[in-house]
Amino acid sequence: MLDDVRRVAMSLPRTEEHLIHGRVKFRIRSIVYVAFSRDQKTMGFAFPKELRRALVEGEPDKFLMPKESELRFNWVCVRLNAIDAREMRALITEAWRMVVPRSVAAAHDGSHRHE
Repeated sequence: MLDDVRRVAMSLPRTEEHLIHGRVKFRIRSIVYVAFSRDQKTMGFAFPKELRRALVEGEPDKFLMPKESELRFNWVCVRLNAIDAREMRALITEAWRMVVPRSVAAAHDGSHRHE
């Protein structure tokens, strides 16, 4: 799944990949929007704090709350074996939208309108 995520994330403007403390992370400047667990079984991603409890409670076999030290961030986690490629792509793209400047997201949308 890492290679699939990498392909999607690196196709999004301004994304950089980093290996930090044994974890693969994708970010815009210093803001991480996707990060893998060390065992690569779960992936954290940018998501509005005010919506995450409903997401996790609505699909607890798929989504989980981040660890306590990350609760202050706009962040939630997903079990990678519970999602398909289409959902993975949507989660990553929406997480990227949360951290990239609006003008960059709009330009990207315009260039990918016919896909």
